[in-house]
Amino acid sequence: MQKIQQTRFFLFRFKLFALSFLLGAFSLTACTMNPDKQTPGEEYVQGEWRQDSVPAQNRLVSYSLYDLKFSCDSFYMKISSFSKINYGPDTCMNSGHWAEYIKGTYSQKLDTLHLKGEFCNADGSYKDEKGCFRSGDYEEYFKVKQKTDSLIQFASTSNVIPINARLIKRTSCVPKPL
Repeated sequence: MQKIQQTRFFLFRFKLFALSFLLGAFSLTACTMNPDKQTPGEEYVQGEWRQDSVPAQNRLVSYSLYDLKFSCDSFYMKISSFSKINYGPDTCMNSGHWAEYIKGTYSQKLDTLHLKGEFCNADGSYKDEKGCFRSGDYEEYFKVKQKTDSLIQFASTSNVIPINARLIKRTSCVPKPL
């Protein structure tokens, strides 16, 4: 009888050890450490880009112009919107002209640029949900066509008007600590 109990106890401890080992092995493969610095991002977009106009903007009821800044794997975007129709209170609409700001990170796979971030204030600080316009998460995919070294077309998957942006200032990636 004692030998059976010893065998059961041994099997119990062996199963416990095996389970602990497997859980430890899975946790090592499932989790990775976050990097301590920014990743380099895409070299060809590093810098500041501006959209000066959209086709037939004088005939449009509303349109937006984009300013984009890429630094390593991060982006900062200003969307300047113009409208002939006042959609909301003038404290927000500012007589048909307002701006929204977004910051986050980006990645590129083949010809698609994926921007993921959040709406923020002009200084990059957290935007209160009770403020004007959009707040919270921002996520967008763009098909990218580099026309020249200083002209890129970003074709949004959710908008029919492409963003033709010209280079304002070229920068290089200097990874910052996170």
